[in-house]
Amino acid sequence: MSAVTEQRLLRRGGVRALYAGNARAVVGRGLVATRSSNWVVMASGFFEPVFYLLSLGVGLGALIGTVTDATGREIPYAAFIAPALLAVAAMNGAIYDSTWNVFFKMNFGKLYEGMLATSLGPLDIALGEILLALFRGAVYGVGFQIVMQLMGLNLSWWALLAVPAVCLIAFGFAAVGMGVTSYFTTFQQMEWIMFVLTPMFMLSATFFPITIYPEPVQWFVMALPLWHGVELIRGLTTGVVGPELLVHVAYYAVMIVVGLFFTTRRLRALFLD
Repeated sequence: MSAVTEQRLLRRGGVRALYAGNARAVVGRGLVATRSSNWVVMASGFFEPVFYLLSLGVGLGALIGTVTDATGREIPYAAFIAPALLAVAAMNGAIYDSTWNVFFKMNFGKLYEGMLATSLGPLDIALGEILLALFRGAVYGVGFQIVMQLMGLNLSWWALLAVPAVCLIAFGFAAVGMGVTSYFTTFQQMEWIMFVLTPMFMLSATFFPITIYPEPVQWFVMALPLWHGVELIRGLTTGVVGPELLVHVAYYAVMIVVGLFFTTRRLRALFLD
């Protein structure tokens, strides 16, 4: 009996079959790989929302002037779109690591098969990869938050909570992104990710208030995960804080739980059963 087969038989039941408590090993391996080969891609991902902010928030904003927020207050257009771009930065950073990187490791690098031949379980791998994606999204978010502060676009002290909000958004998208990617087997299927993300980026009240849509379209947009992230961070950076922000937090909490569940279940079905 091979060592891999023996390891799988030992872990068919119980908590140990799923989790060995060593997700940090997956995170450590990922950080080393990022430092050696992916840092240029990470840097480019940070500057993309900054360019959007400068061209649209500052350039186009000079023509638009102000926008009415949820309380009827007039705020600069740049202060309106900046928190939305912060949410987008968190989403993009998390999605890149939890989709394309995971897809390559799973289908070409065969990395997870090697990991599961050790004491690591599917939940260790899922948590490790999702935490890596969360780290990337958080780096983008914190960097962009600093840019917003320097430009005077944080209109409230509540903006300090935008950093943990960014981490929550990144965690939610990373969990769901890895779960979905675990079912993909071809590059053609991976194209569906951008097919979903691009319209969501444009429609989720990113560049204009949701009230410009007809009411049926508004309900559709409010079901999208990015809209909840945009509204959460926009509420914090503009000081429009109320119980409705807890709804956005709960939305992402559900995303995290569902994503972790399906990712762990899928990895176990692929490599252990």
